[in-house]
Amino acid sequence: MSRFRKLSLTLAVLAVPVLADTAAERSGETAFHDPKIEHAPGDGIVRLYGAGGPHTAFRSVAKVWTERTGTEVKVVAGPEADWTAEAQSQADILWGTSEQSMTAFLLTYTAFDPDNVEPIYIRPTIIAVAKGNPLGIESFEDLLGEGVRIVVTEGAGVYNTSGTGTWEDVAGRLGRLEDIAGLRANIQSFALGSGAGYAEISEGRADAWITWPNWPLTKEDLEMIELAPERTIWRDVNIVLSPRADLEAQAFLDFLVSEEAQEIMATEGWER
Repeated sequence: MSRFRKLSLTLAVLAVPVLADTAAERSGETAFHDPKIEHAPGDGIVRLYGAGGPHTAFRSVAKVWTERTGTEVKVVAGPEADWTAEAQSQADILWGTSEQSMTAFLLTYTAFDPDNVEPIYIRPTIIAVAKGNPLGIESFEDLLGEGVRIVVTEGAGVYNTSGTGTWEDVAGRLGRLEDIAGLRANIQSFALGSGAGYAEISEGRADAWITWPNWPLTKEDLEMIELAPERTIWRDVNIVLSPRADLEAQAFLDFLVSEEAQEIMATEGWER
């Protein structure tokens, strides 16, 4: 290989992360560690931060615990860009809606120790459809039909979301390339985050959404179609505690995995 060719390849490789970071910054969806922010969460309030999804069940558990102990719990969810600076400063606990999500978080929230990440609940992929199931979708195979409009959740390299890659994992479970190709042909939207995926269904722009049980279980305009076991994939929700967390934070995490809390979490599809 010529010296010019080697130099060209080297420059191309070096340019990729620069371009990716620039695109991410323009998107407003990616968080980055800010070394100017002091991590000092000890304020008497147990503060949890993470992506939307588990937050509704977490808040139900937190309500019971706060009524019992008197200690306030603040559960902050949604796009990471909305809460990243606050979390870098005040988070006692981070949750990840998948292992890959938590791995990405820890690049930003460097006060947290990766060795202390703990998976606490798990849930399966499902199909969400509009209330009444207008197309009569009953299985993955129905998603491959002509004219079916699919929305999938994707990070697109700039958005930290648990849904990234779930659709191709479901489609590829049986080792048939044609299933992936068939599903991809019907995808009309690669949504950045579950909130955007839900909007596609609720506003009538999509017929089906590969997502998690908590969405149809908490939204009156959605119904849930379970995938066959051979099509189902599972991802966890996990937590990590700050080494500077309020003393009450560990007590809340202990309650979060108690039998009482498990019953609350199960109402939104979370299993342990």
